Amino acid sequence: MSAKGWIHLPRKEGMTSRQAHADLPAGSYEREIGRDGFFGPASHVYHAHPPTGWTSFEGPMRPRAFNAVAATHEGTGPFNATPLLSNAAMKLRIWSVDRPMRDLTRNADGDELLFVHQGAGDLFCDFGHMPFSEGDYILMPRGTMWRLEPSQRTVTLLIEATNSAFKLPERGILGPHAIFDPAALETPALDDAFKAQQGERETRVVVKRRDALSIITYPFNPLDAIGWKGEIAALKLNWRDIRPVMSHRYHLPPSVHATFVADRFVVCTFVPRPIESDPGALKVPFFHSNDDFDEVIFYHAGDFFSRDNIKPGMVTFHPSGFTHGPHPKAFAAGAQHVRSSTDEVAVMIDARDALDMSEAACVQEVTSYADSWKSP
Repeated sequence: MSAKGWIHLPRKEGMTSRQAHADLPAGSYEREIGRDGFFGPASHVYHAHPPTGWTSFEGPMRPRAFNAVAATHEGTGPFNATPLLSNAAMKLRIWSVDRPMRDLTRNADGDELLFVHQGAGDLFCDFGHMPFSEGDYILMPRGTMWRLEPSQRTVTLLIEATNSAFKLPERGILGPHAIFDPAALETPALDDAFKAQQGERETRVVVKRRDALSIITYPFNPLDAIGWKGEIAALKLNWRDIRPVMSHRYHLPPSVHATFVADRFVVCTFVPRPIESDPGALKVPFFHSNDDFDEVIFYHAGDFFSRDNIKPGMVTFHPSGFTHGPHPKAFAAGAQHVRSSTDEVAVMIDARDALDMSEAACVQEVTSYADSWKSP
């Protein structure tokens, strides 16, 4: 049995466009059937009706939406965070903290990626001190001890790469400085603020391993480094440092916006960009059947141009196996060239394995979300 080597079968039947996502046959709707997310082979089917023009949608595969920020509660540490979605390779949680953490924390189950939805403050960890603010990704390597001292109420999205690590995506022919220059990645400093928090006071470290918590108590603060060197460190990247890949003639797939990759999922970032200007190019995401990945989007800021009635702080969850795409209003606005640029900021997670939705997320669910694709 071959682990690779897709059957490449480029064929053409009936009325099609010459180029995917552009110059569609008059009155048609394009649907992409793809494998491996947007990285594998694909076919494009041209329909006479919108592929999402259902009259009802029942069963566990239905698209879901919920208010993630409303589900959070004030917690003393990240292991008290509200669970949202999970599988064996990933955990998605949301956490709110409004005062300095009393204990240090250490995740021994995998790398932890924080996205700061709101707030600001200071991070202290094994590698030193680093300020943070709204819009920052903060990557904590597995086993790193850390704590936050927020200067204002801070809400963060927590993405755990269970038994895995976050890496940077392959940039290929774009070159190593595309999307963001690695020099934009910031690391902590052993500065005066870091030295000032050291001392001989008793300190607890809460460690998570296999989802069970252990507490290690020291008679001193173990964040007492006098130096470090090497290739592993906590790091920070703000979405404003991301420069998206664009084409004025072609709507690029979400995979081009990959920011971090783990073994069984990918994290992408949507940031403001010009909308395609070519008259024949699609101006909104294309209808697609992503039959290998569950798709999750956390909406951070702006007006998400392919969705209707989705606000910052909300999450949409599209299980693999059904066709989805822009809402009818967004599709019509794109066809009429209503906007010349987007102003959205969002974090997308594509998970190779099926995700389970938590009870806390279900409580905040917008149960009418599947109906939002119905034609007006």
